[in-house]
Amino acid sequence: MFPDIARDDVFRLETSRLWLRWPRVADASAIERYSSKWEVARNTARIPHPYPPGEAERFIFEARRANAAGEDLILTISSHRGKREPFGMISVESRLQGRLTLGYALAPEAWGKGYATEAARAIVDASFQLTSAVEMLASARPENPASRRVLEKCGFVFTASGMEGAPARGGMVEVDRFRLERPVWAALYGQRAASPTAA
Repeated sequence: MFPDIARDDVFRLETSRLWLRWPRVADASAIERYSSKWEVARNTARIPHPYPPGEAERFIFEARRANAAGEDLILTISSHRGKREPFGMISVESRLQGRLTLGYALAPEAWGKGYATEAARAIVDASFQLTSAVEMLASARPENPASRRVLEKCGFVFTASGMEGAPARGGMVEVDRFRLERPVWAALYGQRAASPTAA
């Protein structure tokens, strides 16, 4: 679904504070450091806990394969100033025809600083610009209101609560589901372009 420009590992998104880029083997220790924390893993469907040896490398290779195939866009999140070690990951997956799914995870020390919203807006904008997707889907655990706020700031609208598969959590978990339709995104994107300080 993603075009050639995103299938090359030099592809990068840059925001006022962040770089979003393809994961590299050299990122494995940083990814393992935050992914092994229960407070990070418990809000995700796929990060196992305890985090097994070699899982970061496996994740990186699979992310790079999916990116190169144009199936997904899976990027690390790091600061573009000072230490550039990744402190999070963000992804957009194309599992359903015409629909994308957003996911992200950040190290606890990066919480509460607006990084998730900044990264999510960047990848949402890029994904709608690079694909013909009609909508983007996302979910958040009910006990994770911070993730819900990120989605709402990006224009996602709550649609329903229900159960969703979470392989790393041993089965199904309760989630709140959200949707962002292309026309809504286009209006919000236009507002931000017209007023760069718009929230």
